[in-house]
Amino acid sequence: MKLVEKILEDLLKKSVEKIFPNAEVKDPVVQRTSNENFGDFQTNFAMINAKVFKKAPRVIAQDIIDNIPENEIIEKIEIAGPGFINIFIKNDFLVNYLPKLEKEEPDFSFITDKGTVVIDYSSPNIAKPMHIGHLRSTVIGDSIKRIYKYLGYDVIGDNHLGDWGTQFGKLIVAYRLWLDREHYEKDPIGEMERIYVKFEKEAEKNPELLEEARQELKKLQDGETENRKLWQEFIDLSLKEYNKIYRRMDIEFDTYYGESHYHSIMPEIVKMLLEKGIATYSEGAVVVFFDEKENLPPAIIQKKDGAFLYATSDLACIKFRRETYHPNRILYVTDERQQTHFKQVFNIARKLGWEDNYQHIWFGLMRFADGVFSTRKGNVIKLQELLDKAVEKAKAIIEEKNPELSEEEKSKIAEIIGIGAVKYADLSQNRISHIIFDWDKMLAFDGNTAPYLLYTYARIQSLKRKAKDNGYTLDNAEILINEKLERKLSLLLTQLPIIVMRAADDYKPNLIADYLFELAQTYNSFYNSLSVLKEEEKVLKSRLLLSHLAGEVLRKGLDLLGIKVVDKM
Repeated sequence: MKLVEKILEDLLKKSVEKIFPNAEVKDPVVQRTSNENFGDFQTNFAMINAKVFKKAPRVIAQDIIDNIPENEIIEKIEIAGPGFINIFIKNDFLVNYLPKLEKEEPDFSFITDKGTVVIDYSSPNIAKPMHIGHLRSTVIGDSIKRIYKYLGYDVIGDNHLGDWGTQFGKLIVAYRLWLDREHYEKDPIGEMERIYVKFEKEAEKNPELLEEARQELKKLQDGETENRKLWQEFIDLSLKEYNKIYRRMDIEFDTYYGESHYHSIMPEIVKMLLEKGIATYSEGAVVVFFDEKENLPPAIIQKKDGAFLYATSDLACIKFRRETYHPNRILYVTDERQQTHFKQVFNIARKLGWEDNYQHIWFGLMRFADGVFSTRKGNVIKLQELLDKAVEKAKAIIEEKNPELSEEEKSKIAEIIGIGAVKYADLSQNRISHIIFDWDKMLAFDGNTAPYLLYTYARIQSLKRKAKDNGYTLDNAEILINEKLERKLSLLLTQLPIIVMRAADDYKPNLIADYLFELAQTYNSFYNSLSVLKEEEKVLKSRLLLSHLAGEVLRKGLDLLGIKVVDKM
């Protein structure tokens, strides 16, 4: 199914090629208008190419309009303002196009999708429970993965676990000094958290603990048997807990390659950087210094005691991914505090001749009004706790509104609505914005929220059930467009594919959320203003089909955000 915008762009392109056969310009770009008085779609092609063609924009626009090929899509085309071309499309085109939304896949053949998209996200540190500080990377990364799959890319979602760092030296020392064996057997990850927090507090009073932790870490990195055994135990217990949460959130990874996976490659990275003169020795450490114009601090690749750092691990990771996947792009979904780190890593990778498309998809922090979350400070809200509370609130509302549902139905619906609410509260925000954590906002059930969208979907399913009970199905249904709201809804239903493309370009799932909210609002206006089941059969079936298509687009869009739908609420 060809996108509406692409059909219009092809017509404009043919007109431009006829008028200016040898012009070297980018192809026309068509977008939906923000005001229906200015048409359905619009292009500013004439304005941005006025200097190239050496004509006034309105003259260029008129030439293009006069040479548009015969077609079955354009009803009317006008010039507006300094040279915008406003396009109104035919109702008959929409009538024939809309049924394809369900029967045909969007045609994204114009996208260059060769190579694998590797997405690095979630990445909790082993031996620490997942908390709401992990939420943004997890749900944003999962949504980006779904978006690129929808566009036809081969995608690898990698959970780059923090399983090889300074915290393990601290944890090993804490394990030997303060472990409560009974608690550890009942709640291993909770006990690991407790002794880690205790280490941080004790180390403030006794700095010798930090040196002891460094020594234990070095033993681990050198392969000492006892420390390696303990480290593996921490990983196995942690992953068991993380996977419970991932399954509950309907999030899957293709690989779980933690930092330790690249440990054997790190000496090779150091050697390459030294041999190529990219790194040098400085006070016993291996360091990369950047030119002043690059405006980056030095990157330590190996400490003087031989220990590797995050930069070394990430460079080894890039080498592995390049050789394994031949990537289209490599995306790293982490918070804004790592911007300098990734600028350093990408800069060094390119100095090595690794000219790939690396993107740091950074996001603003989620924080309390008085500061960021910190395991060391002990002020985090566990992710499991957040999900439980969201589901609990959802169930209370369901019991109030639909007490006739069975307990099984209530629990199932509450799980979907509660977790959907948590995901959407994050994904509906611009990812670069900070989020002040607030229970009421996070779990709100009205306005631009997942429950509102899910309610709209459930309303559509209820309408279809009532129609079926009255003997009406979608068999032989044909769309009729006679009312303004029918036309507005019809146009909006064509937009999901182009919105997903923009979300992919900017790595912003909130663009999809914005679209779905607009669609739900438009559908509810349609539903409240125009009767369905009381109309004569042709109109009834037309509006029933429009409702069905609205539900399908909502379902597909919510799936791109990792949110399931419910037939009842």
